[in-house]
Amino acid sequence: MTLLLMVMALLVLLLLRVPAAIALLVPSLVYILIDATVGLGTAAQQTMSGVNTFPLLAVPLFILMGNIANVSGISDRLFDAATAIFGRLRGSLGYVNVATSFGFAWMSGAAISDAAAMGRVQVPAMVKRGYPEGFTLGLTASSSLIAPILPPSIPAIIYAVTAGISVGALFVAGIIPALLLMFALCVVVFLKLRKRDDLRLERVSGRERWMPVLTALPSFGTAVIVLGGILGGFFTPTEAAGVAVLYMLLLALCYRSIKWHQLKRALTNSVETGGSVLLIVCAAALFGWVLSREQAPQVVADLIFEITTNPIAFLILLNIALLIVGAVLEPTAAILILVPVLSPVATMFGLEPLHVAVIVIFNLMLGLLTPPVGLVLYVLSSVTNYSVTKVIRGVAPFYGILLLVLVLITFFPFFSTWLPSIIS
Repeated sequence: MTLLLMVMALLVLLLLRVPAAIALLVPSLVYILIDATVGLGTAAQQTMSGVNTFPLLAVPLFILMGNIANVSGISDRLFDAATAIFGRLRGSLGYVNVATSFGFAWMSGAAISDAAAMGRVQVPAMVKRGYPEGFTLGLTASSSLIAPILPPSIPAIIYAVTAGISVGALFVAGIIPALLLMFALCVVVFLKLRKRDDLRLERVSGRERWMPVLTALPSFGTAVIVLGGILGGFFTPTEAAGVAVLYMLLLALCYRSIKWHQLKRALTNSVETGGSVLLIVCAAALFGWVLSREQAPQVVADLIFEITTNPIAFLILLNIALLIVGAVLEPTAAILILVPVLSPVATMFGLEPLHVAVIVIFNLMLGLLTPPVGLVLYVLSSVTNYSVTKVIRGVAPFYGILLLVLVLITFFPFFSTWLPSIIS
């Protein structure tokens, strides 16, 4: 009964649009005040323990790296490079949209950052060239989901810390699913625009084609630093984040594309975003401790085993539940609340932790495109000046292909586990 009341209180507060951190703290503090055996000192200790972990320091650093890349115009350089490569294809800017998001994903780690940076550049360019507005908005929103799957994925860091698995291994586990999503979106572009010969760009000379590519090439140094540094044993994920921030700042200075007021804005935005994420981590740590004290994992496991003992059926139930949760709860809070409960249950079903992690992250990222929360929908609306309703209508036709990718990731563990198995 206590668990039920805790969950109901959380849901009610979230439905009332109370910020996630406050919605997590209130029922936890009420529980502690009612239970005479638990003091406020214990609550403070549990709250602080949530952020007192070295790997979590990578989160604000990667947020800062993405913001520096955004304000310094590196996203524009990636767009120009992709345009030079794919310009002569039918529907070229559709492929450019996906390819640019893939390139920027190595620097942002968050779908919201990708949607803000790419939406500002890609949507006006595509609409001006005659691409349908709805298709353009839907493709831009969908391609933004590549960022939280590829390293340096911020949701992956939070998941790994919460579940007690390797951050580096989870980074690697997301690479093939991200490539699968990229390929699926390119197929959509091909099927939708294969007859639109008018959407080719003009032929350019060899120099005009390859100079943007060469200019943008140093941007991918962040991928080498983050992934190569971690897998090569040179850096921990947190140290890699610090080095990558320094590299991105030096790159922006070399490009002469960042001014003091832009750097100040990047720092301010990073503090605001990082602070809000870590506040949720603190609140979720206390909420998770209460759930653990009330033996929530055991209760959930017993309930699921009463329904089914089949791992396939469990995966189906897991996906349905996560799609619902992702539509109403911010991903960071959802990971921090659900993972301590679901991870032991998934282990009981004999599922590979990295496989489950990718399933959970991808599901919750779909929630970023799903009303009523759908943060990417609102960000894209803000940077493009299209109504949220129009953005939702544009995204709707893409749900089918996104769900297909989810099905492949869910029922073919190979996509998530093969690459980590050969690198480890």
